[in-house]
Amino acid sequence: MKLSLILAAAVTITAASFAAPALADGKTLYMEKTCIACHGKDAKKPLTPEYPRLAGQNAKYAENQMKDIKSGARANGNTAAMKGVMHLVTDEDIKELAKYLSEIK
Repeated sequence: MKLSLILAAAVTITAASFAAPALADGKTLYMEKTCIACHGKDAKKPLTPEYPRLAGQNAKYAENQMKDIKSGARANGNTAAMKGVMHLVTDEDIKELAKYLSEIK
């Protein structure tokens, strides 16, 4: 019985140590992935009037735009600036960023 408990505990500890790291939240990603540099600290005041305000943007729309810029499907306007940083984010990061942006009032 004791051996079974010890083995079960060892398996649990081992599985936990190999679990995928938790996703960073959207706000943290926004700060760390350089979004803040062009879109402003609150996503409301971009660096130039040509860059979009992202605060309150529809999450699905924002996610699709970021994915399209990353893949090259969208290559117009100011996408060249974005293309240079999109290699920093995963699809999961994009989803979290889009969710965060949609929740900013």
